[in-house]
Amino acid sequence: MVLKPLERQLYTVEQFETFLKQPENVDIPFELIDGETVEKPATVENGIIAALFATFINMFLFEHPIGRVAVEVRHRPENDKHNDRLPDVSFTNKDRPITTRGAALYIPDLCIEIQSPDDSAKILADKAAFYLANGAKMVWLVYPSKQLVETLTLDDRELLGVEDTIDGGDVLPGFKLPVKQVFPAV
Repeated sequence: MVLKPLERQLYTVEQFETFLKQPENVDIPFELIDGETVEKPATVENGIIAALFATFINMFLFEHPIGRVAVEVRHRPENDKHNDRLPDVSFTNKDRPITTRGAALYIPDLCIEIQSPDDSAKILADKAAFYLANGAKMVWLVYPSKQLVETLTLDDRELLGVEDTIDGGDVLPGFKLPVKQVFPAV
């Protein structure tokens, strides 16, 4: 007997919106990645780290009102019918519209992804590549188990440890954040 591989169901963003509204899916964070629904697991550690990033960026924005920071907000490129992404934390320039329903039809200027226990480095690298290819100016990949932050732009990549400082570059000019401040004490 020959077993056939399971057939994956690929969704368009319209089908994905319907999928999200089903009662069993309402409270579960899902992303649409190349037409595939992917549950985005959350851990307490990830939530704390996301909150810390959002707090430090917001504190900077109170002094420099150049945009907005958000946690787990849906974004997708306007003409992309197979992707609806949910960065852990995002920063968007104040010139972009605030979406009040559904996904924002643009990729944020800065996307921050925090590695979950089941995420491989490749999964995070693929997300970074997608964000940068679709309009993000900067991506920060956060590796809690190693206490590292990787900063990426189209032209540069830097791996930062707990003794280093994250620089906001052209996206958040003047923003500096010691890496050790985003990792909760164990």
